[in-house]
Amino acid sequence: MINNPFHPGIFLQELLEDMNITAYRLAKDTFMPATRVGDILKQRRSITPDTAIRLAKYFGMTAAYWINLQSSYDLSKCQPEHIEDIRAIV
Repeated sequence: MINNPFHPGIFLQELLEDMNITAYRLAKDTFMPATRVGDILKQRRSITPDTAIRLAKYFGMTAAYWINLQSSYDLSKCQPEHIEDIRAIV
């Protein structure tokens, strides 16, 4: 499968540090609960479409960027129960 064990929270943390923005400030400015931001930063929560739109607007990016980060991470963690069946697909 895809090998990108890079949770979007890691990138978000680096972005916040580079811009000298606290998680609390991000939460307030984007009207998200602080717990949601904190859980993303702790890699306990995924980037949802709603969160992606808010982060995109705040940082001047696209929502697709954030969704793609999350999808790539999710695929890297995917261990299908029937991997042999998947490998047999022609």
